[in-house]
Amino acid sequence: MRQLIGVRGALGAVAAIAACLALSPPALAAPQSGDHALLGLESQFMCLSCHEPLELVSSPQAQQEKGTLKRLLAQGDDTSQIRAAMVADYGKLVLAAPPASGFNLLLYVLPPALLVAGIGGLLYTLPKWRARSRAAAATPLAAGPPLAPGEAKRLDDELARFT
Repeated sequence: MRQLIGVRGALGAVAAIAACLALSPPALAAPQSGDHALLGLESQFMCLSCHEPLELVSSPQAQQEKGTLKRLLAQGDDTSQIRAAMVADYGKLVLAAPPASGFNLLLYVLPPALLVAGIGGLLYTLPKWRARSRAAAATPLAAGPPLAPGEAKRLDDELARFT
């Protein structure tokens, strides 16, 4: 019975939390279609003063950049036009993802190349390691020098105590 009450209590707590989250002001404020486009664009740009994604900050610089985005959206510009206008106004640092050209191309090429090289290195060395360990396991260990009669008797006596 106590477990049943515990389960009911836990379910009640989960239901209460879900109700609070469902009725919270951000959930009640349904964004309009223009807001959806703005939220999608804000994630593609950075605040120049905070160096954070534009969607997460509300500094004066961020408000200015958001205003520019709203103005460009109101003009009916598409994503590539907005991107070009933002770069023209604020420079390349406003982009959340650097352009894939020049030195920045290394950011896109180097991680997959290192991953492929690492996998290739493992595929090359693992069979050698396994062959070496198999050969070591198959090689019998060399016997040491024989024990003196007194040492052999002492060893037998001590082993007899533990068995």
